[in-house]
Amino acid sequence: MNKGERIAKVIARAGLCSRREAETWIHERRVSVDGAVLDSPAFRVTPKNHIVVDGKPLPQKSPPRLWLYYKPKGLVTSHKDELGRPTLFETLPKNLPRVISVGRLDLNSEGLILLTNDGELARHLELPSTGWMRTYRVRVHGRVDPQTLKTLKNGITIEGIHYGSITATLERQQGENAWLLVSLKEGKNREIRRVFEFLGWPVNRLIRTHYGPYELESLKPGEVKAAALPPEVRSRTINRK
Repeated sequence: MNKGERIAKVIARAGLCSRREAETWIHERRVSVDGAVLDSPAFRVTPKNHIVVDGKPLPQKSPPRLWLYYKPKGLVTSHKDELGRPTLFETLPKNLPRVISVGRLDLNSEGLILLTNDGELARHLELPSTGWMRTYRVRVHGRVDPQTLKTLKNGITIEGIHYGSITATLERQQGENAWLLVSLKEGKNREIRRVFEFLGWPVNRLIRTHYGPYELESLKPGEVKAAALPPEVRSRTINRK
């Protein structure tokens, strides 16, 4: 017997939003199934159910797709900002379908962000368990001690928050600023900025250059480029039950 899938997962897969956002929409009573308004994201549906979100039928699921995007500094990684700041989604080409981001970069950070039309794929790619390394070029203010950088390999705890292993190397020291190459698998909110500020080297520029097998390459700020799904992700996505 087909017990169906959780409604939030189905909405996310349709590309409307992430699974977490879908759960919020359900609690806000914006989703109905077969004419009944839902109040629980645990509800399960099958292809036979008629799903409506904000008064509109759930769009047909499109094949999962992925794009590389160079996020410029000064854009919020959100579909809507409560402070009215410009968002990266407002700058995307009009011919793109509705997409969501794989993870985030903060307002003052720039560089590579993956975009997808599939909420479940986004969730999979941003989980630390996927094992993908994120790499950044980071400019900090101060005279950097390479030996101190090596200690970050063991992780660091700041104000009760533990940050996992960070690989950081000094690329070059330029006067009172230094360029670092920084890699990590799990990026907590503003992790790199908090860690280096704690060490006495505040970050004044942060550029993400790699996200797993994908790299920024020659993309310029604001540019978008279609990318192929990795084989293991493509198989996992297409053959989901």
